[in-house]
Amino acid sequence: MTADIDSFKAGMRRLAASVAILTVDAEGQGQGMTATAVCSVSAEPPALLCCINRASATREAFMQADAFAVNLLAARDRTLADRFARPMPADERFALGRWTRAVTGAPILESAIASFDCRRSETAEIGSHTIFFGEVEAVRLSEHHIAPLVYADGCYGKFAATREVPHSEIFWMSGWQEEG
Repeated sequence: MTADIDSFKAGMRRLAASVAILTVDAEGQGQGMTATAVCSVSAEPPALLCCINRASATREAFMQADAFAVNLLAARDRTLADRFARPMPADERFALGRWTRAVTGAPILESAIASFDCRRSETAEIGSHTIFFGEVEAVRLSEHHIAPLVYADGCYGKFAATREVPHSEIFWMSGWQEEG
């Protein structure tokens, strides 16, 4: 039996995720979009993946390019996350923020907490999305540890490290009860 779509979406909205701007060079012009569906695939060799909805206007630019960048946003970059999530001409999207080019030509956000310059290695079509796999050619890190922008349940937030919670307290704090 398969879960119903509404329950799946409601459950996934509770998964907190880092917010990224995915970028690509499309015939000399940057294209980009906000995404949370990004994760590592392998450390050796360094590889990651990102998922783009087939209905996204930006997807075609990613399909045509052989490279892309993943720019992880800091909490202070919420305005950029909103900007790249809305439909607007590419030149207007990139008018905000300080941008440079990676080795592959993909746009890199200078204020990103980390940027990954990737060569596309393959794609896969799964349901409503295309998964883009990238071999990481270079990583650019911010000079300081900066609070990342996270997204969950339709809201932005930021991660704040807290004390380590002993395993015995986790179930009490979350409302779960151990069986037994």
